[in-house]
Amino acid sequence: MHLSTDTQIIDCPYCGESYELVVDTSESEQRYIEDCYVCCAPIQFTVTVTGTGEFLVLAQHENDC
Repeated sequence: MHLSTDTQIIDCPYCGESYELVVDTSESEQRYIEDCYVCCAPIQFTVTVTGTGEFLVLAQHENDC
């Protein structure tokens, strides 16, 4: 298994604070829940990786998914 990571600055959809998120880019698409490092609210992350290695992170309220 090849594990590849990168980072992206995200804004918490609950408290609005920005922080650096470590992103696993070894999968083409992932969904997972992780607590905000600032307010501890559960954030639903959707990570999509393109064929060229670029990635998009969508951070949503857990109830909006």
